[in-house]
Amino acid sequence: MDLLYFVLTAYGLTQVLVGASLFNKIRPKHHFFHCSMCMGFWVGMFLFGINKYTELFTFDYNVANLMILGWLSSGTSYFFGMVLKDEGIRHEHRVIIE
Repeated sequence: MDLLYFVLTAYGLTQVLVGASLFNKIRPKHHFFHCSMCMGFWVGMFLFGINKYTELFTFDYNVANLMILGWLSSGTSYFFGMVLKDEGIRHEHRVIIE
């Protein structure tokens, strides 16, 4: 359950930081701050750093966990960001004509 809570928390925080209109005036224009993969990595590292202050997830403090959770957060935040949109699940129908 720790990983599930971590992934959902990371995705939620990443979406707020990347897309919330609340931050439009202070969010830098650099692509990094609009990329769920980039921001997701740093969100994962941040959440790892504060995991001793929450009961939702608990991970041992070591460099391997720091990196792995950063990668996990990056990948899952990007994946969910590509699949889920405000209108629901994203789906595209592409017709390939040869």
